[in-house]
Amino acid sequence: MQDNPIILVFLPICLGIIMIGLGLHLTLADFGRVLKQPKAVLVALFVQMVLLPPLCFLIAELFKLPPELGLGLLMLAASPGGITANLFSHLARGDVALNITLTAINSVLVLFTLPFWIFIGMDFFLAAENNIPPPTSKVLEVAALVIVPVLIGMCVRYFKPALADSAEKPVRLLSVLILVILTVLAIASEWQLLKTYAPIIGLACLSFNLVSLASGYLSARAVKLAKPQATAIAFEIGVHNTTIAIFIALNVLKMPETAIVPAIYSLIMYVTAALFAYWLLRQQKSAQAL
Repeated sequence: MQDNPIILVFLPICLGIIMIGLGLHLTLADFGRVLKQPKAVLVALFVQMVLLPPLCFLIAELFKLPPELGLGLLMLAASPGGITANLFSHLARGDVALNITLTAINSVLVLFTLPFWIFIGMDFFLAAENNIPPPTSKVLEVAALVIVPVLIGMCVRYFKPALADSAEKPVRLLSVLILVILTVLAIASEWQLLKTYAPIIGLACLSFNLVSLASGYLSARAVKLAKPQATAIAFEIGVHNTTIAIFIALNVLKMPETAIVPAIYSLIMYVTAALFAYWLLRQQKSAQAL
Protein backbone atom coordinates (compact mmCIF):
# COMPACT_ATOMS: atom_id res chain seq x y z
CA MET A 1 0.00 0.00 0.00
CA GLN A 2 2.74 2.45 0.93
CA ASP A 3 4.60 1.41 -2.27
CA ASN A 4 1.67 2.19 -4.56
CA PRO A 5 3.21 4.20 -7.45
CA ILE A 6 -0.03 6.14 -7.84
CA ILE A 7 0.34 7.47 -4.29
CA LEU A 8 4.11 7.91 -4.44
CA VAL A 9 4.58 9.40 -7.91
CA PHE A 10 1.49 10.25 -9.94
CA LEU A 11 -0.62 11.79 -7.17
CA PRO A 12 1.96 14.42 -6.07
CA ILE A 13 2.73 15.37 -9.70
CA CYS A 14 -0.93 15.63 -10.70
CA LEU A 15 -1.86 17.53 -7.58
CA GLY A 16 1.02 19.93 -8.15
CA ILE A 17 -0.40 20.72 -11.62
CA ILE A 18 -3.88 21.12 -10.14
CA MET A 19 -2.64 23.46 -7.40
CA ILE A 20 -1.00 25.70 -10.01
CA GLY A 21 -4.43 25.91 -11.61
CA LEU A 22 -5.98 26.94 -8.30
CA GLY A 23 -3.43 29.70 -7.91
CA LEU A 24 -4.34 31.17 -11.30
CA HIS A 25 -7.43 32.87 -9.88
CA LEU A 26 -6.11 33.77 -6.42
CA THR A 27 -4.65 37.07 -5.26
CA LEU A 28 -3.25 38.28 -1.94
CA ALA A 29 -6.50 40.19 -1.46
CA ASP A 30 -8.36 36.87 -1.22
CA PHE A 31 -6.26 35.80 1.76
CA GLY A 32 -6.54 39.23 3.34
CA ARG A 33 -10.33 38.97 3.15
CA VAL A 34 -10.25 35.59 4.91
CA LEU A 35 -8.06 36.88 7.74
CA LYS A 36 -10.25 39.96 8.20
CA GLN A 37 -13.29 37.71 8.62
CA PRO A 38 -11.98 34.98 10.94
CA LYS A 39 -15.37 33.46 11.79
CA ALA A 40 -15.12 30.92 8.95
CA VAL A 41 -11.66 29.80 10.11
CA LEU A 42 -12.80 29.46 13.72
CA VAL A 43 -15.89 27.42 12.75
CA ALA A 44 -13.83 25.06 10.61
CA LEU A 45 -11.19 24.57 13.31
CA PHE A 46 -13.83 23.93 15.97
CA VAL A 47 -15.58 21.27 13.90
CA GLN A 48 -12.33 19.61 12.82
CA MET A 49 -10.36 19.76 16.06
CA VAL A 50 -13.09 19.51 18.71
CA LEU A 51 -16.25 18.00 17.22
CA LEU A 52 -14.98 15.30 14.85
CA PRO A 53 -12.82 13.15 17.19
CA PRO A 54 -15.67 12.48 19.69
CA LEU A 55 -17.99 11.69 16.77
CA CYS A 56 -15.35 9.26 15.56
CA PHE A 57 -15.35 7.44 18.91
CA LEU A 58 -19.13 7.17 18.66
CA ILE A 59 -19.00 5.72 15.13
CA ALA A 60 -16.29 3.23 16.12
CA GLU A 61 -18.46 2.04 19.02
CA LEU A 62 -21.64 1.87 16.93
CA PHE A 63 -19.97 -0.32 14.32
CA LYS A 64 -18.05 -2.30 16.97
CA LEU A 65 -14.76 -1.87 15.13
CA PRO A 66 -11.72 -3.89 16.22
CA PRO A 67 -9.32 -1.73 18.29
CA GLU A 68 -6.72 -1.28 15.51
CA LEU A 69 -9.38 -0.17 13.03
CA GLY A 70 -11.00 2.14 15.57
CA LEU A 71 -7.63 3.80 16.11
CA GLY A 72 -7.24 4.21 12.34
CA LEU A 73 -10.60 5.99 12.16
CA LEU A 74 -9.58 8.33 14.98
CA MET A 75 -6.32 9.13 13.21
CA LEU A 76 -8.40 10.19 10.22
CA ALA A 77 -10.54 12.45 12.39
CA ALA A 78 -7.43 14.11 13.81
CA SER A 79 -5.73 14.54 10.41
CA PRO A 80 -5.96 17.88 8.59
CA GLY A 81 -7.78 18.42 5.33
CA GLY A 82 -6.25 16.78 2.28
CA ILE A 83 -4.76 18.61 -0.67
CA THR A 84 -7.59 17.47 -2.93
CA ALA A 85 -10.04 19.36 -0.67
CA ASN A 86 -8.80 22.49 -2.46
CA LEU A 87 -9.57 20.91 -5.82
CA PHE A 88 -13.09 19.82 -4.91
CA SER A 89 -13.78 23.25 -3.42
CA HIS A 90 -12.49 24.85 -6.62
CA LEU A 91 -14.73 22.68 -8.79
CA ALA A 92 -17.78 23.39 -6.61
CA ARG A 93 -17.15 27.16 -6.63
CA GLY A 94 -16.07 27.23 -2.99
CA ASP A 95 -13.80 29.77 -1.29
CA VAL A 96 -10.42 28.29 -2.26
CA ALA A 97 -8.49 30.99 -0.40
CA LEU A 98 -10.24 29.82 2.77
CA ASN A 99 -9.28 26.21 1.98
CA ILE A 100 -5.63 27.08 1.54
CA THR A 101 -5.64 29.23 4.69
CA LEU A 102 -7.13 26.34 6.67
CA THR A 103 -4.60 23.92 5.20
CA ALA A 104 -1.76 26.20 6.31
CA ILE A 105 -3.16 26.62 9.83
CA ASN A 106 -3.92 22.91 10.20
CA SER A 107 -0.43 22.01 9.01
CA VAL A 108 0.91 23.74 12.11
CA LEU A 109 -1.75 22.66 14.60
CA VAL A 110 -1.56 19.00 13.55
CA LEU A 111 1.96 18.81 14.97
CA PHE A 112 0.34 19.02 18.40
CA THR A 113 -3.24 17.79 17.97
CA LEU A 114 -2.52 14.57 16.07
CA PRO A 115 -0.09 13.11 18.67
CA PHE A 116 -2.57 14.11 21.40
CA TRP A 117 -5.53 12.29 19.81
CA ILE A 118 -3.41 9.25 18.93
CA PHE A 119 -2.35 9.05 22.58
CA ILE A 120 -6.00 9.25 23.68
CA GLY A 121 -7.00 6.69 21.04
CA MET A 122 -4.34 4.17 21.98
CA ASP A 123 -5.36 4.44 25.61
CA PHE A 124 -9.06 4.05 24.71
CA PHE A 125 -8.85 1.34 22.04
CA LEU A 126 -5.69 -0.53 23.02
CA ALA A 127 -5.09 0.48 26.64
CA ALA A 128 -1.53 1.31 25.58
CA GLU A 129 0.71 4.30 26.05
CA ASN A 130 3.13 5.42 23.37
CA ASN A 131 5.06 8.60 22.80
CA ILE A 132 4.00 9.69 19.32
CA PRO A 133 6.45 12.10 17.67
CA PRO A 134 4.93 14.85 15.55
CA PRO A 135 4.80 13.90 11.82
CA THR A 136 6.94 16.92 10.95
CA SER A 137 8.47 15.65 7.70
CA LYS A 138 5.14 14.57 6.24
CA VAL A 139 3.47 17.83 7.21
CA LEU A 140 6.29 19.77 5.52
CA GLU A 141 5.87 17.67 2.36
CA VAL A 142 2.14 18.41 2.29
CA ALA A 143 2.71 22.11 2.96
CA ALA A 144 5.23 22.32 0.11
CA LEU A 145 2.90 20.50 -2.27
CA VAL A 146 0.15 23.01 -1.48
CA ILE A 147 2.02 26.29 -1.14
CA VAL A 148 4.68 26.18 -3.87
CA PRO A 149 2.40 25.36 -6.86
CA VAL A 150 -0.24 27.84 -5.65
CA LEU A 151 2.42 30.57 -5.47
CA ILE A 152 3.43 29.74 -9.06
CA GLY A 153 -0.18 30.12 -10.19
CA MET A 154 -0.56 33.38 -8.27
CA CYS A 155 2.59 34.75 -9.89
CA VAL A 156 1.13 33.98 -13.31
CA ARG A 157 -2.07 35.79 -12.25
CA TYR A 158 -0.07 38.81 -11.08
CA PHE A 159 2.35 39.14 -14.00
CA LYS A 160 0.20 37.68 -16.82
CA PRO A 161 -3.48 38.23 -15.89
CA ALA A 162 -4.70 37.66 -19.45
CA LEU A 163 -2.96 34.28 -19.57
CA ALA A 164 -4.43 33.34 -16.19
CA ASP A 165 -7.95 34.24 -17.38
CA SER A 166 -7.65 32.24 -20.60
CA ALA A 167 -6.16 29.22 -18.83
CA GLU A 168 -8.66 29.02 -15.97
CA LYS A 169 -11.42 27.06 -17.75
CA PRO A 170 -9.12 24.56 -19.53
CA VAL A 171 -7.23 23.94 -16.27
CA ARG A 172 -10.53 23.39 -14.42
CA LEU A 173 -11.58 20.79 -17.02
CA LEU A 174 -8.14 19.16 -16.87
CA SER A 175 -8.45 19.01 -13.08
CA VAL A 176 -11.72 17.10 -13.36
CA LEU A 177 -10.15 14.66 -15.84
CA ILE A 178 -7.10 14.10 -13.63
CA LEU A 179 -9.28 13.49 -10.59
CA VAL A 180 -11.41 10.91 -12.41
CA ILE A 181 -8.34 9.08 -13.73
CA LEU A 182 -6.63 9.06 -10.33
CA THR A 183 -9.76 7.73 -8.62
CA VAL A 184 -10.18 4.90 -11.11
CA LEU A 185 -6.49 3.96 -10.94
CA ALA A 186 -6.47 4.06 -7.14
CA ILE A 187 -9.52 1.77 -6.91
CA ALA A 188 -8.04 -0.64 -9.47
CA SER A 189 -4.64 -0.80 -7.77
CA GLU A 190 -6.12 -1.41 -4.29
CA TRP A 191 -8.96 -3.70 -5.42
CA GLN A 192 -7.84 -6.70 -3.34
CA LEU A 193 -7.51 -4.56 -0.23
CA LEU A 194 -10.93 -3.08 -0.88
CA LYS A 195 -12.56 -6.51 -1.29
CA THR A 196 -10.97 -7.88 1.87
CA TYR A 197 -11.62 -5.07 4.33
CA ALA A 198 -14.55 -3.12 2.86
CA PRO A 199 -17.15 -5.40 4.52
CA ILE A 200 -15.52 -4.73 7.91
CA ILE A 201 -14.67 -1.04 7.76
CA GLY A 202 -16.39 0.28 4.61
CA LEU A 203 -19.71 1.35 6.15
CA ALA A 204 -17.99 2.98 9.13
CA CYS A 205 -15.68 4.93 6.76
CA LEU A 206 -18.64 5.99 4.63
CA SER A 207 -20.59 7.09 7.71
CA PHE A 208 -17.65 9.08 9.04
CA ASN A 209 -17.10 10.70 5.65
CA LEU A 210 -20.74 11.76 5.35
CA VAL A 211 -20.72 13.05 8.93
CA SER A 212 -17.55 15.05 8.18
CA LEU A 213 -18.97 16.65 5.03
CA ALA A 214 -22.35 17.37 6.59
CA SER A 215 -21.01 18.75 9.88
CA GLY A 216 -18.72 21.13 8.03
CA TYR A 217 -21.37 22.44 5.65
CA LEU A 218 -24.26 22.62 8.12
CA SER A 219 -22.19 24.20 10.90
CA ALA A 220 -21.05 26.92 8.52
CA ARG A 221 -24.57 27.61 7.27
CA ALA A 222 -25.91 27.57 10.86
CA VAL A 223 -23.71 30.57 11.74
CA LYS A 224 -24.77 32.40 8.55
CA LEU A 225 -21.59 31.91 6.53
CA ALA A 226 -21.98 32.28 2.77
CA LYS A 227 -22.32 29.16 0.61
CA PRO A 228 -18.80 29.43 -0.90
CA GLN A 229 -17.34 29.45 2.61
CA ALA A 230 -19.60 26.59 3.74
CA THR A 231 -18.52 24.64 0.65
CA ALA A 232 -14.84 25.20 1.44
CA ILE A 233 -15.29 24.15 5.07
CA ALA A 234 -17.24 21.01 4.10
CA PHE A 235 -14.49 19.78 1.79
CA GLU A 236 -11.70 20.79 4.17
CA ILE A 237 -13.30 18.66 6.89
CA GLY A 238 -14.64 15.82 4.72
CA VAL A 239 -11.56 15.25 2.54
CA HIS A 240 -8.93 14.20 5.06
CA ASN A 241 -5.19 13.92 4.56
CA THR A 242 -5.06 10.13 4.49
CA THR A 243 -1.36 10.16 3.56
CA ILE A 244 -0.37 11.44 7.01
CA ALA A 245 -2.56 8.85 8.74
CA ILE A 246 -1.12 6.01 6.62
CA PHE A 247 2.43 7.26 7.17
CA ILE A 248 2.07 7.33 10.96
CA ALA A 249 0.33 3.94 11.11
CA LEU A 250 3.04 2.24 9.04
CA ASN A 251 6.21 4.10 9.96
CA VAL A 252 5.60 5.31 13.52
CA LEU A 253 3.10 2.92 15.12
CA LYS A 254 4.14 -0.09 12.98
CA MET A 255 0.47 -1.13 12.75
CA PRO A 256 -0.44 -2.12 9.16
CA GLU A 257 -4.05 -2.93 10.08
CA THR A 258 -4.52 0.63 11.33
CA ALA A 259 -3.32 1.96 7.95
CA ILE A 260 -6.11 0.06 6.19
CA VAL A 261 -8.73 2.51 7.45
CA PRO A 262 -7.32 5.67 5.83
CA ALA A 263 -6.50 3.65 2.69
CA ILE A 264 -10.14 2.60 2.24
CA TYR A 265 -11.41 6.01 3.35
CA SER A 266 -9.32 7.66 0.63
CA LEU A 267 -11.18 5.65 -2.02
CA ILE A 268 -14.59 6.42 -0.55
CA MET A 269 -14.02 10.14 -0.02
CA TYR A 270 -13.22 10.81 -3.68
CA VAL A 271 -16.55 9.36 -4.74
CA THR A 272 -18.64 11.09 -2.05
CA ALA A 273 -16.80 14.41 -2.48
CA ALA A 274 -17.39 14.29 -6.25
CA LEU A 275 -21.10 13.58 -5.72
CA PHE A 276 -21.32 16.36 -3.13
CA ALA A 277 -19.61 18.80 -5.51
CA TYR A 278 -22.04 17.79 -8.26
CA TRP A 279 -25.00 18.36 -5.91
CA LEU A 280 -23.69 21.80 -4.91
CA LEU A 281 -23.27 22.81 -8.57
CA ARG A 282 -26.82 21.65 -9.34
CA GLN A 283 -28.08 23.73 -6.42
CA GLN A 284 -26.23 26.77 -7.73
CA LYS A 285 -27.65 26.33 -11.23
CA SER A 286 -31.16 25.91 -9.84
CA ALA A 287 -30.79 29.09 -7.79
CA GLN A 288 -29.54 31.03 -10.83
CA ALA A 289 -32.47 29.81 -12.91
CA LEU A 290 -35.00 31.27 -10.46
